[in-house]
Amino acid sequence: MSGRVLVGVKRVIDYAVKIRVKPDNSGVVTDGVKHSMNPFCEIAVEEAVKLKEKKLIKEVVAVSCGPQQAQETIRTALAMGADRGIHVQVTGKDYETLGPLQVSKILAALAKKEDAQLIILGKQAIDDDCNQTGQMTAALLDWPQGTFASEVSMEGDKLKVVREIDGGLEMIKINTPAVVSADLRLNTPRYATLPNIMKAKKKKIANVNPADLGVDLTSRVEILRVDEPPQRQAGVKVETVDDLVGKLKDTGRI
Repeated sequence: MSGRVLVGVKRVIDYAVKIRVKPDNSGVVTDGVKHSMNPFCEIAVEEAVKLKEKKLIKEVVAVSCGPQQAQETIRTALAMGADRGIHVQVTGKDYETLGPLQVSKILAALAKKEDAQLIILGKQAIDDDCNQTGQMTAALLDWPQGTFASEVSMEGDKLKVVREIDGGLEMIKINTPAVVSADLRLNTPRYATLPNIMKAKKKKIANVNPADLGVDLTSRVEILRVDEPPQRQAGVKVETVDDLVGKLKDTGRI
């Protein structure tokens, strides 16, 4: 396979930031909070770039949906080695309700428009943990899928994917075009070097609206309320096993 690869890159609140819920419980605070590329998306970009370095594909296109700040995430992907970017502009209420189904529709439309042979996504995003976009995109395109990939290799027009499953590892072979979702152990993403960061500023990012792709962003999910997780209660030290058993009985644990 020597075609084009689309890689989804999502802008999320940085993993090191402590999440705060809005006072009205409508969501989490995002204003003035550090954002970065979703870690699983970084793995997806790295795998696509590695395939290009092996001359197995010709072009890596990074795609992100969101407001103007999403271009920063695309620039990071370009600095890592992607060739060009596509920014699907989604703002306001549409961005607040943007979910896996809407993103899948966008990716499916772009795959057809760009004549992509492969879509590589992170298996999930660390903000909503949905783990749905890859599967939905494959379903909409009627393409084979290799989810939770810890190893990917090309054998002609087929992909060999080693998947992480509950019972260990599963190896499958799928035809292309296909959708692959990257798991944690697929690779270690490279750091963007200063020269590549400078080169990324000159690479092209196309701006697209969902309407141009014929995608309706109407959400079928309504968020009723967002709450902080309950505070963990302080532990109690006991001197003996009998004391431990007594405490467990008192609290109704045994």
